[in-house]
Amino acid sequence: MPEAAASAIPSSSTVPNISLRRRLVDHVMTGLAVLTVILVLAPLAAIFGYLVYRGVGSINWAFLTQIPKPVGEAGGGMANAIVGSAFILGIASLIGVPLGVGAGIYLAEFGRNRLGSAIRFTADVLNGVPSIVIGTVAYSLVVLYQHHFSALAGGVALSIMMVPTISRTTEEMLLLVPQALREASYGLGVPRWRTTLSITLRTATSGVITGVMLAFARVAGETAPLIFTALGNTGWSRYVHLGLFGKTWTVPFVESNQPTAALPLQIYVYAISPYDEWHRQAWAGALVLIVLIVAAVSAVRYVVRRGTFGSA
Repeated sequence: MPEAAASAIPSSSTVPNISLRRRLVDHVMTGLAVLTVILVLAPLAAIFGYLVYRGVGSINWAFLTQIPKPVGEAGGGMANAIVGSAFILGIASLIGVPLGVGAGIYLAEFGRNRLGSAIRFTADVLNGVPSIVIGTVAYSLVVLYQHHFSALAGGVALSIMMVPTISRTTEEMLLLVPQALREASYGLGVPRWRTTLSITLRTATSGVITGVMLAFARVAGETAPLIFTALGNTGWSRYVHLGLFGKTWTVPFVESNQPTAALPLQIYVYAISPYDEWHRQAWAGALVLIVLIVAAVSAVRYVVRRGTFGSA
């Protein structure tokens, strides 16, 4: 019996060698795959390298801590634009993330109907709408109502752009969660809403956060919507006096109801100016903007991979 079993197993000498043609095709396809990866990464590396080459020489402590100086004066920086961008993006995230995630949950768990189809169609259309159009909409909804430009209007414009990306990504991530997890939760008597929040959404948290960061990275560099909403500012909105440790500290402050500087706006203004010093600062601002976006996305991805989010 053991001899029969051994004879049924083909020896290595009976396995045919892979033909030269198949090996050649395998190497060619592997090479093409590697080439496509290089073609995709090359523009990104070229852009980042050129930004470093043109902008790193103008980045210093003054650039990160001072406001722009008048034309003809050397120095100055974009501190107000950096803080303003963070403030506007914070407002956009506070508005857009809950709406986008909520819409995605509805589409995945309850949206198999006409309303869900209408929401999906609307989200897909919004993803293709030019950002300048969304800026004009936010201008009509917020700026005309407030009678002035503001960081709030800029945050509303960017949040409108974030919602469709987050909602569609959230829906796809929730649909990837096995149905067996939901059925097991139902079998234990857990209500559907609690199952959705505690089981389904918790399981798909990593993917949902990735979608949020994709939307964040997309809107972080938008300029056109902010021209119609935040407008820009060459200084701080105002200074606040704080009494701490027995001393009075004057702290620059950005107000949500005043025209607010933002890095994309400042880069645009400096880039179209005829002054070489402003051109150098525009390159530096572009480099800072890219670094801040990459740092924010990388930090969130690191936290997700460490398991702080998404663990049941």
